[in-house]
Amino acid sequence: MNRAQIYHNMTTAELNEKYTSLKSELLNLRFQHTSGQVQNTDQLRVVRNDIARVLTVLKERETGAKKNPGKKKQTTAGGKK
Repeated sequence: MNRAQIYHNMTTAELNEKYTSLKSELLNLRFQHTSGQVQNTDQLRVVRNDIARVLTVLKERETGAKKNPGKKKQTTAGGKK
């Protein structure tokens, strides 16, 4: 199960809590990076991407968007003349 699926399975309250903890973790990582204490700088990117995933799921729920937007209905091949 990938990260996006994990976030889709969480409740809205859990997502809000996860968002708060990720923002806190990002702040701590930024301070550590500035002071030269971060050993894995890739972790900054991972946390930022996780925040984006959480916000995306929350926005989808807010707007009522589909979970699988990549699946489109087939249309006929009739274009403009």
